[in-house]
Amino acid sequence: TFASGWVRYLFVDSSDPNRCSALLNEGQWLDDKYTNWQPQGCMLNNYQPAQVKTCLSSKRVVFAGDSVTRQLFFAFAHIADPSLPQQVPHSDQKHSDHHLVAKKSDLALDFYWDPYLNGTLVRSLVDGRSQKTALLVLGSGLWYLRYSTESGGLAAWESMIDTTFAGIEKNMPSLADKVIYLPVEHPISSKLSAERAAFIHDADVDAMNSDLLHRVSSVPTVPFLDLAPVLLPSSPIALPFTFNKMLTASQTNDGLHFSDKILKTQANILLNYRCNDVLPKKFPMDKTCCRSYPYPSFLQGLVILIVVGYGPLAYYMKPKLAARPKLAALAASPEISWAISIFGGALALMFFADRMPMWMKEQKQFDTYTFAGVCLLSIAAGLGTVTKADKDMGFLNRDQTDEWKGWMQIAILIYHYYGASKISGIYNPIRVLVASYLWMTGYGHFTFYYKKADFGFLRIAQVMVRLNLLTVALAYVMNTDYVFYYFAPLVSLWFLVIYGTMVAGSKYNGNLGFMVTKLLMSMGVMTYVFKSGWIIEALFAGLARFCNIQWSAREWMFRVTLDMWIVYVGMFCALAYIKIKERKLTDSGIWPTLYHGSIFLSVLSLIWYFWFELSQPNKFAYNGYHPYISFIPVLAFIVLRNATPTLRKSTSRVFAFIGQCSLETFIMQYHFWLAGDTKGILMVLPFGTRWRALNLIVSTIMFIYLSHEVADATGYMTNWICGAARKRPAATLPPPVTAPTRENGSASNGGVPESIPLIAQSAPTPPNGGTPAREIIFDVNRLAPVSPQGSSKDIPSAAETSLSVESSQQHNSHWLNRLLEAPLSPVPQWNASRATRNRIFSAWTDASSSGVGLGVKTGLILASLWLLNIMWPST
Repeated sequence: TFASGWVRYLFVDSSDPNRCSALLNEGQWLDDKYTNWQPQGCMLNNYQPAQVKTCLSSKRVVFAGDSVTRQLFFAFAHIADPSLPQQVPHSDQKHSDHHLVAKKSDLALDFYWDPYLNGTLVRSLVDGRSQKTALLVLGSGLWYLRYSTESGGLAAWESMIDTTFAGIEKNMPSLADKVIYLPVEHPISSKLSAERAAFIHDADVDAMNSDLLHRVSSVPTVPFLDLAPVLLPSSPIALPFTFNKMLTASQTNDGLHFSDKILKTQANILLNYRCNDVLPKKFPMDKTCCRSYPYPSFLQGLVILIVVGYGPLAYYMKPKLAARPKLAALAASPEISWAISIFGGALALMFFADRMPMWMKEQKQFDTYTFAGVCLLSIAAGLGTVTKADKDMGFLNRDQTDEWKGWMQIAILIYHYYGASKISGIYNPIRVLVASYLWMTGYGHFTFYYKKADFGFLRIAQVMVRLNLLTVALAYVMNTDYVFYYFAPLVSLWFLVIYGTMVAGSKYNGNLGFMVTKLLMSMGVMTYVFKSGWIIEALFAGLARFCNIQWSAREWMFRVTLDMWIVYVGMFCALAYIKIKERKLTDSGIWPTLYHGSIFLSVLSLIWYFWFELSQPNKFAYNGYHPYISFIPVLAFIVLRNATPTLRKSTSRVFAFIGQCSLETFIMQYHFWLAGDTKGILMVLPFGTRWRALNLIVSTIMFIYLSHEVADATGYMTNWICGAARKRPAATLPPPVTAPTRENGSASNGGVPESIPLIAQSAPTPPNGGTPAREIIFDVNRLAPVSPQGSSKDIPSAAETSLSVESSQQHNSHWLNRLLEAPLSPVPQWNASRATRNRIFSAWTDASSSGVGLGVKTGLILASLWLLNIMWPST
């Protein structure tokens, strides 16, 4: 698909790289309500008055022609300024000139009634004797047929076209910025009046349009590809033949004049043709018809070069630097280099996909039956791959949470692909799925910090790097912003809140009353911070002033407050579960009653929730209730999913597979699989709109494969950046880890082995009583990558890369080796600046560094990002 995309772009579409001809000549309706017109291979922008102002402020647009042109004029004016009329104000003004002004943009709009295009005003326009216009739209033809006796018929029309086209070609570009000549409208013959039908014949209309087509364009032919007529380089006149393809009998009463929906789309095509390439080229890049992509700035290009090039360069250079071990220490190991190469290659592919015209992009379209069918197929795939473990895997076990994340992610992806956000009954449950992810965040991190009591900086770094590495890289490579990918920032915020809550007075965490009070206080503080608004606005203003970070405080507060308390519900659930296990409440006589009652209540809760959300008038009304009720379906699902041992030991392999890369699929969909920064869909096949179903299958396979590879690579890179040694995956599932004993000497879970969901397990203490291996929060459950040749012969052995005294002395003269030397104690040649540099380089190159070394790394990374932000050009 990558190769076919380039072949189409370089050879087939070389004469129309910005898809202007495709916009004007090819397309189809995606819906049966005639509101979503799809040009061939590009995304149509529905213009708003503010965008019209940006493009046409204080300029002049002229329409001239017959009643069809007049209708289009009023539709165009109404888009520019909704206060302007959509049609002729009075019936007696149909055959008159009209002058309108769009107030906000000071755009002058003129219509000249001239159905034969031979009047004085039109002649002055064509001959260049009038003021230059931003857009000139001419249309004529049907009057020559309807009144052929008076007008001279086809011969007179052809003579007028010769004169008009010759004048335009002679006087451009001083005549207008863009000139549009409308094709002769193809009438709906069955609805024409008898008088019109007697003179207006389909064969004559076809002959006139064929004459126009051959004057200004040529039609390339390539098997299996839908190709639009291409404007001849010498012609300054554009003909939107796609206008006739929009016409349908259900949208006209008289066979000639069509509905406002058709006219609005036609006017939008004119605006896309004139204005798309003039509008500011910043994200979201959702206007891809007749628009060139911006070139990366120097800094953006440099970031892309580093991200894409470092991995292959380090992989190639590492063996060659074996004789200079300290210089080699700055290059990642072959295993890490290969992971960085995959990560950089994925980012490059996303840049090609969503910042270059290599692959076509098209609009989303929601269809109830298609949406339901894809959902049912996904459910069938999940249920068809259910496997059972040999024993009860426990409440919210790791496989179950992977499965949960997987099916939720599939639902969110389908929802985004088909643009279902406008359907309140679908939007509302999807909000619950996002809340479920946040519930898991609260539950999992609370469980870890309560049981492990490990508040060291290493875990913070691992979690934050793993969550944000891809998001931060995309923000710079794609020239977007961090908050745009709201999920990773949202989960990161709540992780830091959980950490701050748990570390405050951590030695008293075993006291139930203290813990409950602390959680309630944290909830109150976060509620005030985000509900008051002024704190976040002040913070974002400071980021804009001192860091050149332009984030929307209003959008961020909306994202956070929409799921304001679900994280705390997860934390309270974790606390409740731990206390139930500690106090062995499951062995009490009342437990069976509570067990059956919770199942019954969960079923009723789900029924009530779906009734409630479907009864809301729209999604905006539902949003007001969501923060207060989202926990109901989440807890109901958890109870039902863990209701029996059979359910707890059953897992869908397909859903769990997707769940293992749910973070990557959520983020990467913005630029790969979807397109236009999530506003459209990516067409990886070069065959056009009619191959959408096949394109969905192929692009989905590519997307899921790439997401898994990036998830794998990000795990390696997280451990490399944070200085944690990577564990090798076990051949079988690891046994549950017994919870550590608390201060009173009793196990926190009553002595019953219990795995901690949503996080990886800690390495056990060595048998010799030595120091236990450090915990790896985000392990990569795959074997080490091999070299591109399929073998590991290029990976140097430990002996080849070890730092021996002899090699250090032999290459001591190299400047980097001298810089890396860190004397154990002050000597006459010792100085503070060299020692500081030594500590910085040692912290970065020492794979096992943590503590102070990890802090130095973090400081260097943050300082680099700050400097990059300060220097980043504004858009």
